Amino acid sequence: MSDEVGGTAGGPEGRGEDAPDGAWGFPHPAGQPTVPPNAGPPYAQPGPPPPPVNPANPAGAAPPPYGHHPYGHTMYGAPATVAEPPRAPFRLTWRIAAGLGLVALAAGAAGGGLGAWLADRDERSVTLHQPAASGPPRARDSVAGLAAGTLPGVVYIHASKGGKQATGTGFVLDKGGDILTNNHVVADAADGGTIRVVFNGGEQVEAKVVGRDTGYDLAVIRVTGVQGLAPLPLGNSDTAQVGDPVIAIGAPYNLEGTVTSGIISAKDRAVSAGGSGDDVSYISALQTDAPINPGNSGGPLIDASGRVIGVNSAIRSADSADPFGGESGAGSIGLAFAIPINQAKRVAQQLIDNGKAVHPVMGVSLDTGYDGPGARVVDKSSKGAPVRAGGPADKAGIKPGDVVIAIDGKKVAGAEELIVAVRTKAPGDTVTLTVQREGKELQLPVKLEGEDGS
Repeated sequence: MSDEVGGTAGGPEGRGEDAPDGAWGFPHPAGQPTVPPNAGPPYAQPGPPPPPVNPANPAGAAPPPYGHHPYGHTMYGAPATVAEPPRAPFRLTWRIAAGLGLVALAAGAAGGGLGAWLADRDERSVTLHQPAASGPPRARDSVAGLAAGTLPGVVYIHASKGGKQATGTGFVLDKGGDILTNNHVVADAADGGTIRVVFNGGEQVEAKVVGRDTGYDLAVIRVTGVQGLAPLPLGNSDTAQVGDPVIAIGAPYNLEGTVTSGIISAKDRAVSAGGSGDDVSYISALQTDAPINPGNSGGPLIDASGRVIGVNSAIRSADSADPFGGESGAGSIGLAFAIPINQAKRVAQQLIDNGKAVHPVMGVSLDTGYDGPGARVVDKSSKGAPVRAGGPADKAGIKPGDVVIAIDGKKVAGAEELIVAVRTKAPGDTVTLTVQREGKELQLPVKLEGEDGS
C-alpha cells in the first residue's frame, strides 16, 4: 500500500504497523457494517463521499474509477494527500561551480596543513635511508677506472735549493725506485738541493738525481726504502692516433692527485722549450687538449688501456709565452704537449744505465734566422765549421748553404722542425734528407751519430 492510507506499509498483509486489525485501511468482510470507532449515536449511514480534489485537476473533473480506495480518506476524516509540484531540473551555474571550487581549495589546504602538522609531529619516527656501501661498478677503461689503476704509481715532487722551489709530478718506472719526471722540475735542486717525493697514499721520502738531460727535458730520480711501489706500464706512442682519449694526472698548483681527460689533438708537434743554447729542449710532442697546468710537468699521459704514452711537459697559455707554464702563465687553454713515451723510455734507460743520455746528431750548424721554407745550413759559423769534418753530414755530402726541405719524405718548415725530427731518432739510424742546392733537389742518406747530452 502507498502511504496515502496513513500508515507505514509493513507486515505480511501490508497493513499499517500502528493501526489495529480492522481499524482502517482494508474493509471488513462483506455483509458486516463498518462502524467507525468511537462513533456516537445517532448512527447514520453517510452518503457517497465527494470526489477528492486533485491538485493536478483543479477544475474538479471526476477522477478515474478506482483512482483511490472506495473508502477514501475523507470517509473517516483522514487528511487527503496533496501531491508536490514538480521540481525544476538542477542546473550547474558558474556561481555554484566557483563556490564548489573554493570549497575544494579550502579542503585541500586544510588537508595539506593537517598532513604537514601530523608529519611534523611524527618527524622523530622518520628513518632516513643510509647510503649504499659501494657505488656502481666502474669499467676499467672508464676515466674513473683508469685513474684508480694509475694513481698508486704517480708521485708529486717538491724540489728546493737556496730559496728556489719547484713543484711537479713523476711516475714510478720500476721496483727499484726509479721515477721519471721533467728535467726542469728538478734542475735547480740537482746539485746540493733537496728533492722530496710524496706518494699518492701520503708517504713522503727524499730522492736523489740519477741522471738528467736538458735536450730532452727528462730526468730520473730514485727513492729507497719504499715498500709497495707500483710501476706504471708503458705503452707505444707510435700507435697513438689523433682523437684517441687520454687522461693526465698530476699536481697543478700543488693540487695533488688531479685527474683531467681529453684527446690526442695532434702528433709530431715540434715544440722547443726552456732557455737558449744548450738549455733548449726539443720535443716532437703529442698534443692534447686534456687540461694541464703548472705542476703537471713530468706526470703521465695515459691511453685507454691504462698505459703511459707520454710525459706531460709543456703548455701554451693565453698571456704567457713560457711553454713550461710558469707562474706567469694563465693556465690551460687546451694546448698541452707531452714527450712521446717511446722517446722518453729510450732516454730514461740511458739515464739509468749511464747517468746521461746520447743525442743523435748530423754534425751541421743551422741558420736559425732563415725564414724558410726548410732549414738552411749556415755559410759561416762563429762556433766552428758549418759542416763538421768527418761527421755524418760531411760523409753524406751536405754543403754549407744547403737547404733541407724534408726528412724521410716529411716536409720541414724550419730549423726547429729538423732538430726535433732528428731527436726522435736513435744514434745509428739512417735518415734521408731532401736538399735544395743551386735550384736542384738531392736525396742524401745520412747515418746519425751519438753525442753525449748534458
